[in-house]
Amino acid sequence: MDKIRIAKFQLGQVVRHRLYPFRGVVFDIDPVFDNTDEWYESIPADVRPHKDQPFYHLFAENAETEYVAYVSEQNLLPDTSGEPVRHPQVAEVFVKDGKGGYRLRSVMQH
Repeated sequence: MDKIRIAKFQLGQVVRHRLYPFRGVVFDIDPVFDNTDEWYESIPADVRPHKDQPFYHLFAENAETEYVAYVSEQNLLPDTSGEPVRHPQVAEVFVKDGKGGYRLRSVMQH
């Protein structure tokens, strides 16, 4: 059995892409690649990441727009800018933690 790697980044952490100009907030983590083969094959072979590493779902943004991204751990770095992430879904899922990141909102009991 393959060894599962421990995720380097955590839910609510602000990260940026190592190669491309976008950043985002982690809202879900897959221990290994869990997307379609079509998605994987669409990545140019020379920059295609290995599947046996954590992959992160991000509420992402670049200079033009906000979107959801799926990124391998090897392509992410911590974002230490302290700038808030403007993606509209961040506020639905997280609250600012006062340390430059976000924490999950508490689930309201009815």
